Amino acid sequence: MNWLRVYAIVYLVFLYLPVLLLPVFSFNDATVIAFPLQGFTTQWFKELAGISALHGALKNSLFIGIVSATLSTILGICAARASTRYRFPFKAPIMGAIMLPLVLPEIIVAVSLLVVLMQLGFSLTSWTVIMGHTLICTPFAIAILSSSFQGLDQSLEEAAVDLGETRWGAFSKIILPLVTPGIVASFLIAFTISMDEFIIAFFLTGADPTLPVYIWSQLRFPKRLPSVMALGTLLIVASLVLLSVAEYFRRRGIRRTGAKDSGGFL
Repeated sequence: MNWLRVYAIVYLVFLYLPVLLLPVFSFNDATVIAFPLQGFTTQWFKELAGISALHGALKNSLFIGIVSATLSTILGICAARASTRYRFPFKAPIMGAIMLPLVLPEIIVAVSLLVVLMQLGFSLTSWTVIMGHTLICTPFAIAILSSSFQGLDQSLEEAAVDLGETRWGAFSKIILPLVTPGIVASFLIAFTISMDEFIIAFFLTGADPTLPVYIWSQLRFPKRLPSVMALGTLLIVASLVLLSVAEYFRRRGIRRTGAKDSGGFL
């Protein structure tokens, strides 16, 4: 299977080479994004501290990301619990419909949400972006939390109920602590997706843009490109840190439940 290995290497290089070039140009002492490099500088990172519009977009993205991740994780807990613990009519079609945003093009989701919200008379605000981000983040939360719930021994909950504990008490005192690492991983993944998402935010945002929308608006000004590169470098580092922490908690949760790790979030 040497051809498959070569294809994988070429694919990864094609996918990640632009990302690796981003920090290179963010430290380049020139406003032109081209080789050869002119020298090393941290000027573009220092300029980020004085851009008030950037700070507003960052605060807006943090608010949207935290709320979306919280709602997605709560919905993910409910759906993952129901799908792994109970049998009910039309279970497979219902779960398939919930997971559908994973495979739908985001542009289709964004336009559909925009049309529905306009027909219902909603104004475009941060909350409309939260609705869209919750919709696309919930399937990821379910996928992560399902692996946590599937590895649990149901006899633990049944034993607690037999000893006089209520269903809610058994869930909150026994089940929930066991899946806490999965909950943390789910929250971090949903937060990272919300922070990086552009298409839905572009269609549903109002007067206060998110960070990705702000970055896109700055690409029209060539002199601001180095600062955009510096900001992109910081976002990449932050995303890698959050994903690493989320992966740690995901693996920790699997070890606690004694389940087999299938590798990766999905």
